[in-house]
Amino acid sequence: MRISRLLTPLAAAILLAGCATSDPYGGQTQRSSTAMGTGIGAAVGAAAGALSGDGSTSRRDRALIGAAVGAAAGAGIGVYMDRQEQQLRENLQGSRIEIDRRGDDIVLNMPSGVTFGFDSADLTSEARSSLNEVANVLTQYQDTRVNIAGHTDSTGDASYNQRLSERRAQAVGSYLSQNGVSSMRLNTSGYGATQPIASNDNEQGRAQNRRVEITLTPTGDGQR
Repeated sequence: MRISRLLTPLAAAILLAGCATSDPYGGQTQRSSTAMGTGIGAAVGAAAGALSGDGSTSRRDRALIGAAVGAAAGAGIGVYMDRQEQQLRENLQGSRIEIDRRGDDIVLNMPSGVTFGFDSADLTSEARSSLNEVANVLTQYQDTRVNIAGHTDSTGDASYNQRLSERRAQAVGSYLSQNGVSSMRLNTSGYGATQPIASNDNEQGRAQNRRVEITLTPTGDGQR
């Protein structure tokens, strides 16, 4: 078997994974999840197909078939999440919720100043308005898991911050559930001050650390 023959579908997969698109709402260049999913799926499928063949011709043929099947599966999930992300960006345009794409996952960052009052787990009217839009999208995309994580800064008692972060995550989860998102899809957790994204040595950093993150993850069934 010549190695170059098996590298062909893998090289194509890598090229596909390198495609990038421009976000029309935030103006940032983002790597296309569909292209990444297609490339990764093709690479995995090609490798699996190559390993399953007996002779050199069989291995090559199985690699090509595996690449095609893997690409289709990866693209399906990528398209599903791309559409969901686009709708979220449209619905949340003008809000203060940050949307970050991490592979096939979508992360919504809700700063504490938007979501809750000081030392409170009661949602603000601005937060409820934004979560209404999030719920509207999630009810249309049923094959998405919703992980909600509460975070605080390091000010005060660690055990109190832990409980506050849990209450805030639960408040967001309860609101989504009340607005049509099945509780079976929701998971809430609190991390207190253990996962900062900025320095706790100044107020600007502490404000960034006080947040709720909603991570949307495809179940693998969203190939629509």
